[in-house]
Amino acid sequence: MTPRPTSAKPRPPRQAAPAAKPATKAATTSKAKASTTPAPAKASTKAAAQSRKTPAAKIAAATPAAKPRSTPAPAPVAATPPARSRSASRSATPTVDRKNAPISEFSLANTSHDTRIAPNFLVYELTRSELADRRGIANHFPTDRELRAAINLAREVLQPIRDKFGSFTPNSVFRGHPLERALKNKPASWLSTSQHSRGEACDIEIVGMSTLALANWAKDNLKTFDQIICECYDPAKGPNSGWVHISLKAPGSGENRRQLLSYIADHGKMVYVPGLRATALA
Repeated sequence: MTPRPTSAKPRPPRQAAPAAKPATKAATTSKAKASTTPAPAKASTKAAAQSRKTPAAKIAAATPAAKPRSTPAPAPVAATPPARSRSASRSATPTVDRKNAPISEFSLANTSHDTRIAPNFLVYELTRSELADRRGIANHFPTDRELRAAINLAREVLQPIRDKFGSFTPNSVFRGHPLERALKNKPASWLSTSQHSRGEACDIEIVGMSTLALANWAKDNLKTFDQIICECYDPAKGPNSGWVHISLKAPGSGENRRQLLSYIADHGKMVYVPGLRATALA
């Protein structure tokens, strides 16, 4: 058989693409600007590359530091002074040094408890009393006379003993009538005749020294005295038993007697005997 001839159909001709429309003026301007302005992505990429090349210290230096905020200072708070004991208030008060002032210039009006009236003694040491503290008794000088008598005693009796034996505190110096009544168990109408009530006497002890030896030292070394009494000394109770009573009359009140006595036990009772001794039979 003879194959049939294949008749190829001719393809239609391709149509030409439509011509592009001419761009408007606005589109042309926008395209021109876009071509001259770098793309943001490229700019950020460039900045990142530069940051990798730039040391961190330079970046930190180039970055302005934030200004610290000023905090207002807190308002000052008034301090509350602590409560002070009597000894503390004494030490806080400036001491007025009048150790060389004439005794006639002293008065209750111009003298305080911290006034220095001898090189090593202040006024308050002339009125201190443990019994007065325990009983709440005000033991103060009533007049200028008692004050001046006690200052004279401090300078002529207490200070020489302090110079010889070192620091000590007298047991008592001035004892007013209320304190004398409490000490001796007397009624309210009773008035003491003791030289303590006039500021003319002191009772003293020196730790580590025999009471009788202290009385004898005072007898031999004080310039003058009215009385020296070795009181309640008993060797059986130790060399420090008892105390020494020394009195000195106030200036202008008469001549000192320079009397020596001992107040000791004799057959079960306390008696005054002449001289400085340990027993009534010595």
